[in-house]
Amino acid sequence: MDPNMQNMMSSYLKIKKLVEDEEERERAVKVKFVESQLKRKKLSLGEGGSGSGGVGVAAPPPCCLVESCQADLRGCKKYHQRHRVCEVHAKAPVVLVDGFRQRFCQQCSRFHEVSEFDQTKRSCRRRLAGHNERRRKSWLESQKDGTRRRLKENQFRHLNQGSPGNQEFDIH
Repeated sequence: MDPNMQNMMSSYLKIKKLVEDEEERERAVKVKFVESQLKRKKLSLGEGGSGSGGVGVAAPPPCCLVESCQADLRGCKKYHQRHRVCEVHAKAPVVLVDGFRQRFCQQCSRFHEVSEFDQTKRSCRRRLAGHNERRRKSWLESQKDGTRRRLKENQFRHLNQGSPGNQEFDIH
């Protein structure tokens, strides 16, 4: 075989091997990510991470996420069970979760750091901003609609003026 052809073939095989190795590393990262997401989902559903597959093993009773809170949520409302927070800590201004000072957000239904809230509000700034934006939009639309209605009423009245026998109707 021609030496140039051998060099090209050797270079090609090296590059191919590098590409395959990189693809394998990317696949491994994706698998790790998916596994971590599944583990988080299992933990959030109260299935635990024992690896036994859950066959014949009872899930631990749902309990509050707040550190040192041992509240059994089985007798609580479904909302509190689903979000794993007892009624007391759902309304508390500050609690410790995973070592951080947090508060339960009523809009997101999860804990955020206290710095994400304004004063004593129970909804985080991000969700409040969206709520206020929607309220502003509907207020502006109602103002526009009111202006349009008044313009139509004035046009209608103008047309009816001077016509004998026509009655003026209020448009609602």
